[in-house]
Amino acid sequence: MQTLREVIAEAAAKKVAVGHFNISDSEGLWAVFRAAQTLKLPVIIGVSEGERDFIGVRQVAALVKSLREEFNYPIYLNADHTYSVERVKEAIDAGFDAAIFDGAKLSLEENIKMAKQCVEYARSQSRDVLIEGELGYIGTSSKLLDAVPEGVGLEADDLTKPEEAKILVAETGVDLLAPAVGNIHGMLKGRPDPKLNIERVAAVRAAAGVPLVLHGGSGNSPEDYKRAIAAGMPVVHINTEVRAAYRDALKLSLQDNPDEVAPYKFLKPGVAAMQRVVEEKLKFFNNL
Repeated sequence: MQTLREVIAEAAAKKVAVGHFNISDSEGLWAVFRAAQTLKLPVIIGVSEGERDFIGVRQVAALVKSLREEFNYPIYLNADHTYSVERVKEAIDAGFDAAIFDGAKLSLEENIKMAKQCVEYARSQSRDVLIEGELGYIGTSSKLLDAVPEGVGLEADDLTKPEEAKILVAETGVDLLAPAVGNIHGMLKGRPDPKLNIERVAAVRAAAGVPLVLHGGSGNSPEDYKRAIAAGMPVVHINTEVRAAYRDALKLSLQDNPDEVAPYKFLKPGVAAMQRVVEEKLKFFNNL
């Protein structure tokens, strides 16, 4: 089976993207896995610090590993948005395939210092573990928004600067980079998210020399996905749209079946709704 590094490199060569979907429970895991399996595509499971605290760090690693081994399937696990070196190490020790050190709110110097420590620890392992750096602030929460998150700028001067991306990658050795290119975490209510700055995507990719990752992909248009992927983003993160689909379907399920108390019965529509969203996104990312 290919490593995650090989899967991402192949996607980049084909100008398609590997879908990265966050989960909070086993229902989300099954929804993402079944969607990927239906389309015969590799997939990345993401868990933020809060999500992995809820599921259990070693527990989610064991669940993903069990699917990979039982079905001989390219499903991978990423420690999404991790804010300390200690928690990156925790994820690596648990068996995660990748981890993101999120230093977007730090100075460039401090970001480099801490990301470098994460890379050094990953390189000390007997297996291939990817470390992703983050440069540029796009918000922190995967939720429905009334407005662009406070502190997020969308003008050219607010976005990740190619020269800083080059420095961060060169001094840390990160394998992937998540930039701010007009993307936001979460999803605006009732209207599309801002358009991505594709020119900046291409410039950052050229300067950084490593694959880029699109965070905050919920709410972007299919055209933006395709242009960003072609410009150098072979991994796309989706969370808010999956969460919203799950919540909405679960509300209807409970309303329609008020006397049902078996979770495996009233949760099924939510799982199906998540699977539909994931399948739709994977088709966009892979020109299917």
